[in-house]
Amino acid sequence: MISIVKSLRVLADPIRLRLAGLLQREELSVAELQEILNMGQSRISMHLAQLKQAGLVEDRRAGKNMLYRLSPQADPQLLKLLERSLQEIPEAAQDQPALEMILRKRRDTTRQYFDALAGKFGRQYLPGRSWKALAETFLSLLPPLEVADLGAGEGTLSLMLAKRAKKVVAVDSSPKMVEYAASLAARYGVTNVEVRLGDLETPPLEAESFDLALFSQSLHHAEHPGDAVAAAWRFLRPKGRIVILDLKKHAFEQARTLYADRWLGFSELELRQWLREAGFDHIDVAVVHREEKSPFLETLLAVGEKV
Repeated sequence: MISIVKSLRVLADPIRLRLAGLLQREELSVAELQEILNMGQSRISMHLAQLKQAGLVEDRRAGKNMLYRLSPQADPQLLKLLERSLQEIPEAAQDQPALEMILRKRRDTTRQYFDALAGKFGRQYLPGRSWKALAETFLSLLPPLEVADLGAGEGTLSLMLAKRAKKVVAVDSSPKMVEYAASLAARYGVTNVEVRLGDLETPPLEAESFDLALFSQSLHHAEHPGDAVAAAWRFLRPKGRIVILDLKKHAFEQARTLYADRWLGFSELELRQWLREAGFDHIDVAVVHREEKSPFLETLLAVGEKV
């Protein structure tokens, strides 16, 4: 408990009273307090030390700066007295406009940084900014769906979806992939992921049992992609959606041997046609990414709804 008598003694000085009033409103550095009060650093630091010794002010380091604020433990009655006392100090009337100027400078500094970054954003390292974090953010917005992940491979995406989905069934034609995906789910204790062995065109999925059919870079491995899309329509419920993320048609022939690709991507027209023929409506197909290095592959996102 901060001593009321000690606090009153410290706050009897008009400068310390003004400092306390400012630090009650905002966390500030010594340099910022200098600018607001138009005083030297040593004088500001001396008064801050006395306020800190009385337990009225706390500090924390932020990079090269030390930031000060009024202690959250300050007595509410003392704070009311502080407000009334400030009204009796003529110089304190200018503290609020000066504080607003300082805060405006802070915002301007941030704005100038992003102005300079315009056109470069995403092309260089930014702490905390990653595609995985962005994916997790959007996944958190999904309702609890029952999802079929077709061509799931090792099940990485299935496990991400399971954090939000009601159930995920991961389908893959490789027994080794199915075994690994199942072991991964077991290792992390994920109980709402089921892994099944099967191909994309005749997946082992019950009719009208899922809300979302997902092909993530897997459709180009299907022997007959149009049949795989039609199969998705059958196991989706009414109002269910299909999402296809795949490569746009390209000429990188090495993909056939490097990645066992059956198809070198698809045209927007092909995806739209297969979706329409399967019975999907509200179809949208668009390029969502272009690689900047050879072979300059592009990624298509196609979505549709079963009506």
